[in-house]
Amino acid sequence: MKIILYSKKGCHLCDIAKDLLMVFQKKIKYEFEEKDIYEEDFLVEKYGLMIPVVEINGDVVAYGKVTKDDLMPFFSR
Repeated sequence: MKIILYSKKGCHLCDIAKDLLMVFQKKIKYEFEEKDIYEEDFLVEKYGLMIPVVEINGDVVAYGKVTKDDLMPFFSR
């Protein structure tokens, strides 16, 4: 499983989403990458108002205020 977290510096909701993902990583190993949307213009256009955005295996599964309940179905398979 590959997870990408789209975020930006100084984003409190992004920090919360990352912390949640790290808790899950202690139980299930997966590839994790965090991308700052301000490093690529097209990411700002695509996700600017949605961050944080959690993408699992190429599909956006959660954004904004990401909760444990949003992510649980992907880690209980």
